[in-house]
This record gives sequence, C-alpha cells and structure tokens, in this order.
Amino acid sequence: MNILVVRTDKLGDFITALPSFYVLKHHSPKNRIIALVAPLNRSLAQTCDFIDEVIVDDGKSSLFALSRKLQAAKIDASVTLFSNTRVALAQFFARIPKRIAPATKIAQIFYNKRVVQRRSEVKMAEFEYNLALTQALFSGISLDFPKPLLEFEDAKKVYDVFCANYDISRDVIAFHVGFGGSSDANWNLDEYEELIRVKLTDKKYQIVLTFGPDEKELYEEMQNRLKGEDVDFYLSLDGIVTFAKLLSQFKLFVSTSTGTYHLASLVGCPTMTFFGDSKFASAARWKSIGDAKLQKHYMLPIDESKRKVIFEEVKQELLAF
Repeated sequence: MNILVVRTDKLGDFITALPSFYVLKHHSPKNRIIALVAPLNRSLAQTCDFIDEVIVDDGKSSLFALSRKLQAAKIDASVTLFSNTRVALAQFFARIPKRIAPATKIAQIFYNKRVVQRRSEVKMAEFEYNLALTQALFSGISLDFPKPLLEFEDAKKVYDVFCANYDISRDVIAFHVGFGGSSDANWNLDEYEELIRVKLTDKKYQIVLTFGPDEKELYEEMQNRLKGEDVDFYLSLDGIVTFAKLLSQFKLFVSTSTGTYHLASLVGCPTMTFFGDSKFASAARWKSIGDAKLQKHYMLPIDESKRKVIFEEVKQELLAF
C-alpha cells in the first residue's frame, strides 16, 4: 500500500509527525511511506529508514504541478497531519482514493475521511494527535515507537571532528539562545548570559552556544557578550542532519520550545526547555517525541516576580547537572 503522509510546515512540527511515519511503515512491511514535506525538512526526511520516498512542496510551484507529483507516486491513501487548502486540493486533483485529515479549516471539504480532534483543547500532545490520525487508516495499528527515534552510525565520528576543530576535551552542554520560528516564550539575552556564566563556574562541562544559519547577528552579539570566557560558538551552516548528529552526542541542550529542541529530543539528547505559560504553548501540547525522563520543562510566566522564581530554579537545576 502506498501511503502519503503530509506535514509541510516547520522543523519542530515535522518532527512531531515522525512517529506517525514510523508506525505506518511498521504496521505492514508492504506499506510504502511517502512524505510530503517543506524544503527545510527534505534532508532529515531522507535520513529516516521508515520513509521510502520524499516529495517536496516548495509552496511556489503551481498547484497542478504538485498534484502531478502526487499522481505519479500512485498513492492509495493519504494521512494529512496538518492541512492547508493547497495540499488538500493537490490530493483531490491527484485522485487519491482515501484522504484522511483533521476536521478543521475550510480545506477539510476536500478530504473524504475527516477526524474531529479539537487540538486547541490540548487533551494530547501534538505528536499524539498526529499518531491518532493513523488509526483512521488502520484501526488496530500499534502506536509504539522507539526512543530515540533517529540514530546515526557516524554521529560519534562527526562529533569527534567537531571536538577536534574546537579543541574540546570535556562533555558538552549546549545553549541555543534564539527564539526560532515559533516559540512563545524565552529568556532575554541578559538572562541567558547569566545562566551561562553560572554554569561556567563549575568547569565540569564545555559550554557551546549554537545558532541557526540565519542567526549570524545573534552569534556575533553573544561572542561579544562572552568575550574571553571558555565558551565555543557554533554557527550551523552544514545542514540539519549534521547538527542532529552533534546534538545526539551532547549531554544537555538548553533552549526555548522550537525546532532545535525537537531535533535534540529526536536523537536522544537530554533537554531543558522553556515554554509559554498558556495551554496552547505549553509542554502538554508541545513536548517532544523523545524519552520523557530526558526532558525538563519550564513554563515562563508573564508575571515578573513569578518569572524570577522560575529563573532561580533553572539556575539551581543547571548547577546540579
């Protein structure tokens, strides 16, 4: 059975979809799993041995060009984890026989199997809502998946090269101080600087600050702030997969709730993560797909006095790590 799984939004959202790809592939060895993804997520999708084919929607080509791509894949059924009108129409015009999606937005009229989920009620995490949609295709499907879900045979080799390049001889704690594309709460740079300096006092770990390819200004600012300190600065220019391999070897990844957090958890790195203090932005909705025991979540309240209390808790947690 050729099964299309659609998740064409951002990195973190795509990672919450990966367990769904996995369980569909493992439900039957005859299933061929085809991923429809955004360009950003192509390389990561291609590393997953439970994804057989990757189709990229750049959002710029014509709707009919996308439809022709889908039609050429000879798809028997689709599971659209997050829909928009473009991907809904493309599947409709491709004449995919069975089209499953959440019963939300106007786009739902182009699917012939609609599942009511009401994700805004946050009765499950995002990845659990995604998994639940696979049951509309196979009612008896197992929703179990391994943790970490993604491992790399050459990760240690990539990490060793990284350590040699930066003259690192201790285990690494990484801080990612940027907001990313969709995070709802974070510490400001003064607060991050204080957290980093607190952890520098015990000299147990090498501190590395990581930055996305579009965060060059932030990269330079943090270099200036921490000039002369025993801190390394990594601007990720070698792609998501290389960064994932490095993350798999780090001892802790500290960040807001964004794509890099989900990437770290995907590959088994322990995480300390900061979430917005609302139901929709919370860890209950956006916890990652990794081992829950390796995830430490903090809700950042708007109230300044409460925020200071949480900040002190984070400092103590870092010192104890």
